[in-house]
Amino acid sequence: MPRTISALVGALALAALTMAIGCRGDQSAPPPVASGTAPASAPATATYAGRAQCSRCHQAEVQAWQGSHHDLAMQEPTPETVLGNFAGATFTYAGTTTRFSRRGATYVVRTDGPDGVVRDYDVAYVFGVYPLQQYLIAFPDGRYQALSIAWDARPAREGGQRWYHLYADERVTHTDVLHWTKFSQNWNAQCATCHSTNLRKGYDRATNTYKTTWSEIDVSCETCHGPASAHVAWADARPSGSSPASISAAAMGLTASLRERRGVQWTMQMATGIARRSPAPGADRAEVEVCAPCHARRAERFDAHVPGQPFLMSYRPTFLSEGLYRADGQMQDEVYNYGSFLQSRMYAAGVTCADCHDPHSLKLKAEGNAVCAQCHLPSTFDVPTHHGHQSSSAGASCVACHMPTETYMGVDRRHDHGFRVPRPDLTERVGTPNTCAACHAAKPAAWASAALDRWRPPTWRTRPQFAETFAGARAGRADRIAALPAIASDARQPGIVRASALDLLQASGSALLESSLDALAGDADPLVRLAVALGLPRLEPAARARVGGRLLTDPLRTIRVDAASALAGEPAAWLPADQRQALEQALADVRVSEGFNADRPESYLNLALLEEKRGNVAAAMKEYEAATAYAPWFLPAWVNLAELQRQGGDEATAERTLRRALAVAPGDASVLYALGLSAYRQQRPDDAVALLAQAARAAPEVPRYAFAHALALDARGKVAEALAVVDAALVRHPDDRDLLDAGLAAAQKSADVDRARVYVRRLLVLAPGDPELNALAGRLGVR
Repeated sequence: MPRTISALVGALALAALTMAIGCRGDQSAPPPVASGTAPASAPATATYAGRAQCSRCHQAEVQAWQGSHHDLAMQEPTPETVLGNFAGATFTYAGTTTRFSRRGATYVVRTDGPDGVVRDYDVAYVFGVYPLQQYLIAFPDGRYQALSIAWDARPAREGGQRWYHLYADERVTHTDVLHWTKFSQNWNAQCATCHSTNLRKGYDRATNTYKTTWSEIDVSCETCHGPASAHVAWADARPSGSSPASISAAAMGLTASLRERRGVQWTMQMATGIARRSPAPGADRAEVEVCAPCHARRAERFDAHVPGQPFLMSYRPTFLSEGLYRADGQMQDEVYNYGSFLQSRMYAAGVTCADCHDPHSLKLKAEGNAVCAQCHLPSTFDVPTHHGHQSSSAGASCVACHMPTETYMGVDRRHDHGFRVPRPDLTERVGTPNTCAACHAAKPAAWASAALDRWRPPTWRTRPQFAETFAGARAGRADRIAALPAIASDARQPGIVRASALDLLQASGSALLESSLDALAGDADPLVRLAVALGLPRLEPAARARVGGRLLTDPLRTIRVDAASALAGEPAAWLPADQRQALEQALADVRVSEGFNADRPESYLNLALLEEKRGNVAAAMKEYEAATAYAPWFLPAWVNLAELQRQGGDEATAERTLRRALAVAPGDASVLYALGLSAYRQQRPDDAVALLAQAARAAPEVPRYAFAHALALDARGKVAEALAVVDAALVRHPDDRDLLDAGLAAAQKSADVDRARVYVRRLLVLAPGDPELNALAGRLGVR
């Protein structure tokens, strides 16, 4: 449909904006369905047998595991397990002095509680061991909360052996959502799954309590190998000493087959100095899938995940999203290892976690460069002609150049597992960091690029190929957005990169989205199909049904339910009978799985959105109201509740709801924006201009806030001010079509022909075939 270009576009567009302001998309991944079967190898009746049973036959593995970070993931507090100074030590933060002491055998923390009152709390468990240790406090409702004051377990010579606060650069008090007593520091929901074996969260929404259980307090054998009762029975029944190498994992009663590396040969290719795997890796990457639940940035969407099941049966991983990853895929926020490793050439070649790490002790298979020398010929790679540094110097270390570090939780240095080639040239062009600067901070990126040019072939500048496209697309550049479909469809790219390209494409609102999703709905890579499912809400209803219907029978639960959530409100007649049945099953399972995550405010929102799509407005409103009571700080629930109230014809109540939200989070851009539109609808234009201006200032990265501000100014006859807002926003969002249209309308209204020509030229680059735009260009003499 052509976009109308006229002097009236400002007022019309602002009126349209005021009709739909809620957070219409899910704020977290919809959960996977509760149905579906475990892999064929998983005995249906297997239960957790315990480490003692495993140690009867696997003494060496258990001995290697003892003392590992998995073994010490969570422990009861004793003089041997508590590392922190509880001999009357104190630590002052945000005006509160916390004291650490002992009362007999009990470890006591005196600190501020949920109401700000200082009182004594007994330590229930110690959490982790190195480089930091946290302490869990039990509450009467079954919650365990992790103290934000942690013990730095590093040696004193490295700055450790001290108490420190995880949010040292902030001032977190009892009213803050990051306070140790609040949900963000809740062990049951945020941490427990990855620190104990057979963890069951056990949250009850009706009573707002937990009954969390585990079979072993730490990360033990069955966390990775799965419930072992059937395997123990098989071992007890077999003749003494018999264990045929050809017997299958399923026949041995194992739920997870970790034989991916059995029979694999790595043969050195002397021409390249790199070993090649034979046979080549297949689609089933069992080891990485087993490690992924606890080594990925992901949402846990389903209870009782069984090791051996595909990762996407129970979890939804994040893509290479802005704020989490740099534009070139380097880790930025705390994303752990999975998303980085999937990008690597190591993963593509068939390397698994256990090729470098002993799976039981967790130690590296070798020290220093020797671990890399398993597959990379030292005479080719561990020499100055390759790394450009003196042998044995810091710069000659493989990890120094190929596994840069970021520090999380104050003291925890993590290596990026993308194993990428250093790219200082990208630092120059898109601002991504480069590892050269870690040692040569005083040198510019151009210096590092020139150095690499001197000792490396020019191919170092060719990987990764998506960085500039992702950087430009994040900035809203139309030419870069147009390049995303090619990356998404390029099977040579890692699946997570392709999925991230689709994710960026749907975020940009590109007209190219439908064809891309349609083409890739049947892709072999599950992450690509997941991205297709998540992009469905951006399509028109008919296209959504056509593309999404195919995903309702996907073998992976997360994909099925993401698709079902997008299709929940579509007419049944748009889907074939088999897809309608699959849709209803998936939607029923959404509710079951949301019950698992009912302690998260996103669950209330997801259920409300589902009710809205199904036409159950009263039920949706009830869920939004419950969310605001349960988690007042969760602003999307307030905004969506106000939108439902507005749709019901009660604008005054909607405004009161938004005012309550603003009291919870003063200065929040999304609430200010919603209030501004509400004021405009209630014919208070001056209030609307002021509120929308505040929203635009609070979140300049969101172009629609500046767009709405400009339209409000234009509607008040303040055309010059509207143009100033548009031009300022275009510096940050040069290809935003809405901003350019608003500027063109204002320029026409003010009879500023020269300025109108500038906007038309820029719009023609974005929409060269738009007939109305071309006609206007002709009238203005734009060539």
